[in-house]
Amino acid sequence: MFYLSLLVTTGFACQSAPTQTAAATEPPPRPPISEQERGDIFMARKMYREAVETYKQAPASALMLNKIGIAYHQMADLDSARKYYERAIKTDPQYSEAINNLGTIYYARKSYRRAISEYKKALRISPESASAWTNLGSAYFARKNYESASEAYQHALSIDSEVFERHSTTGSTVQERSIGDRAKFHYYLARTYAKAGRNADAIVYIRKALEEGFKEREKFTQEPEFAGLRDDPEFKQLMATEPKVL
Repeated sequence: MFYLSLLVTTGFACQSAPTQTAAATEPPPRPPISEQERGDIFMARKMYREAVETYKQAPASALMLNKIGIAYHQMADLDSARKYYERAIKTDPQYSEAINNLGTIYYARKSYRRAISEYKKALRISPESASAWTNLGSAYFARKNYESASEAYQHALSIDSEVFERHSTTGSTVQERSIGDRAKFHYYLARTYAKAGRNADAIVYIRKALEEGFKEREKFTQEPEFAGLRDDPEFKQLMATEPKVL
């Protein structure tokens, strides 16, 4: 929201009936919003080019350079995004968000080994970053290292219980959402939620996995992570019914 500051002039009070001046009753004008705040508004509205131009008007900092990188990233301009992430890291070598985001550039280009390296760097600086743990899991998943992926997802969930449900184009950390084998990915998410005791969420992802063609149905009835679900009526019905593959 943009605020317009108004200049309010007041007259003199009538001598016979003194009253408060307008200046005494009117709230003070709102301060003008910063370039960063304006850029964030454009990002929330998915007006990424406008966000870039606005962020560039703000004083240069690792934060602003990273935000410019994210805006370019949202426009799928990976070369420009990488350039600004690297500039942010050069400005502040301990800025873990930009290091994580650089990892997502390598991930997008299918350079998963380099992506893993960047995510691990970010986590050495900020070990409680749920997004970086999720990204690390996705890079392991892309390399078919499913057990390491599962461990990373479990760690992410222990830090942020909603990490897999967040959808936002604002903020300073990019969380990778592109996964090749959606059926297997949702199986591992179901296992992650089941292990955490979140049975309702586990069932949601079991259903998604089956609908997307996950063939190893016996895993849900045999693996120990799903033991707490086996007396659940919804789980039993799901196992007894052949879902329609999307």
